[in-house]
Amino acid sequence: MNTCSTDSSITVNKALRGIAGTLLVISLLLTEYHSKNWIFFSGFIGLNLLQSSFTNWCPMMTILRRVCKLKD
Repeated sequence: MNTCSTDSSITVNKALRGIAGTLLVISLLLTEYHSKNWIFFSGFIGLNLLQSSFTNWCPMMTILRRVCKLKD
């Protein structure tokens, strides 16, 4: 069973932004309410987004392309 959406309007970039934004908000909430060490996860997300802007490669984009067969 394919759990990915068949909606053709979803692209890798849209999915990536949604996932990154969700993970960032979750990590910031965890930083506030659980442990201050979650701030390192927020930093990791930011650094990954920064490096992907220069290299045009992101591990999550590769995963989304393979699993969901999304278009660019």
